[in-house]
Amino acid sequence: MADWPVKSLNNKTLLQHANIPYMDMLASMGRNGLLATVPEGFHPGSEVANLSVLGYDLSKVYEGRGVLEAASMGVDVLPGEIAMRCNLICVEDGRIKNHSAGHITSEEAAELISYLQKELGTEAVTFHPGVSYRHLLVVKGGKKELTCTPPHDVPGKEFAPLLIKPIVPEAEETARLLNELILRSQELLKNHPINLKRMAEGKDPANSIWPWSPGYRPQMEPLSSTYPQIKSGTVISAVDLIQGIGRYAGLRKVEVEGATGLYDTNYKNKVAAALEALKSEDFVYLHIEASDEAGHEGDVSLKIKTIEDLDSQVVGPVYEAVKGWGEPVAIAILPDHPTPCELRTHTSEPVPFLIWYPGIEADGVEAYNEEAAKQGVYGLLKGDEFMNEFMDN
Repeated sequence: MADWPVKSLNNKTLLQHANIPYMDMLASMGRNGLLATVPEGFHPGSEVANLSVLGYDLSKVYEGRGVLEAASMGVDVLPGEIAMRCNLICVEDGRIKNHSAGHITSEEAAELISYLQKELGTEAVTFHPGVSYRHLLVVKGGKKELTCTPPHDVPGKEFAPLLIKPIVPEAEETARLLNELILRSQELLKNHPINLKRMAEGKDPANSIWPWSPGYRPQMEPLSSTYPQIKSGTVISAVDLIQGIGRYAGLRKVEVEGATGLYDTNYKNKVAAALEALKSEDFVYLHIEASDEAGHEGDVSLKIKTIEDLDSQVVGPVYEAVKGWGEPVAIAILPDHPTPCELRTHTSEPVPFLIWYPGIEADGVEAYNEEAAKQGVYGLLKGDEFMNEFMDN
């Protein structure tokens, strides 16, 4: 939900403009700062940023997005295999129109992925259905030393120059295979009944796959190994990536009915799941994706709505529920990375965060946003400093 100043908002960021009384209140009652979630040399992807938020050393554990999503989906990535995120995207006139095939439904996408597995799957290549446009591709004997472009980074760009390129000679065969799969998928998908129906309804077709973020199985220790305060924990998200991180982090995954990862997600059920988990668990990682998707769409009004919904439908109900509990609950609020509407993709700037718990000494910051956080007592934190600070409380 972090963003850049917007001219139409009198050069305020969306957090500065939005009506967020609960987040502002917690910022004023708590302590604030900025967190650099994207270490130097890393792409500002959600997998990088969320691992960083949780205190992991990216230089030791980072293996891309695909293997993390595989963990959430119950796909065991074996030695000698690479896993990759495999988007269903919309290509129009040779250009990537969007990274989500118009936010295709999971039911439609599952039929398309099943069709691709039947037509393109082999002993070495397997497609696994996920949620909406987010799917998985596993390649036996694949090499991860590839240059792959995240499709949400390049809306409107020609896809051909962005095809996968090998970094080392040993990866040339993997790159050739993946590019062949992309081109063959376009031929197979263009006249599929699902896409013909979507186009007849004025929707974007899912007329290409786009594999990216390759990696091997990561070597991650559970959070309890580093933070003994977390004897048990839960992750709540509509996104396979976050659920996969949670699995490797030793967190229990909770499925929430109606969780979509979009502005229409079921906030009420996610809050209920978080509160129920807090009754017996030490730690809950509650992830809301809606603002990120609105940023990718470049939709300022929708993103403001998602921020205000987060405040009124998540932060408010959680705070009102736990503030009177006999056992104190500490709350931290932060984005994983900015997704500026102007740019329509992720950036690496530090994000604002707040920490509140009963009895904390306030630092005098009066609002929750990018500018106000600069005045917070924590200053700029990096690496595991945020997680250490939160756990110390």
